[in-house]
Amino acid sequence: MVPHGDPIAELVLTVLSQSTNDRNRDVAYLRLREWFATWEDVMLAPVGKLEEAIRPGGISKVKSVRIQAILQAIGDGPSELSLDWLPDVPIEQARDYLTSLPGVGRKTAACVLLFAYGCHDVPVDTHVSRVGMRLRLLQPGASFELLHDQMLALTPPGEELELHVNLLRHGRRTCHARKPACGECALARMCPSRKDFV
Repeated sequence: MVPHGDPIAELVLTVLSQSTNDRNRDVAYLRLREWFATWEDVMLAPVGKLEEAIRPGGISKVKSVRIQAILQAIGDGPSELSLDWLPDVPIEQARDYLTSLPGVGRKTAACVLLFAYGCHDVPVDTHVSRVGMRLRLLQPGASFELLHDQMLALTPPGEELELHVNLLRHGRRTCHARKPACGECALARMCPSRKDFV
């Protein structure tokens, strides 16, 4: 996957992905882009119309307000509703700016930096954190902020995307939250948590 260079699209897509599946997220995003020609149009739209456009993604009342708040915060800056400057500053500065936006946490910031620009950051969601903790790569009970720091520390530069995608897939397909499929797990031999489930 090549970085796509559209950080605002990645921000909006990540907001739409919250508490839903990939299919519903994608339907909501495609409808949003069909209904509104520009991000300025999204920002200035009546919130009810935006809510209707993204309804297939679930909790559209909350997400519509959040998306507009994020776009308004970006538009209040010197960049005129653009984040094209992000790769030109140190990653810590880019991350701090993104997490200062309304409702944007470390995972969302990492998604923007990795998927839009290929920066050295790794999103840690519930699947990634669960697999990482079960493999003892991440500290159980740590805050999401600390989990991101730990994941970043153990990820070689250039391997961020592959590690994220593989841990995410493994968490979705095999290492389930309640009942992991340890008998089918390619990592079972080396997993210190296997004994807890077998």
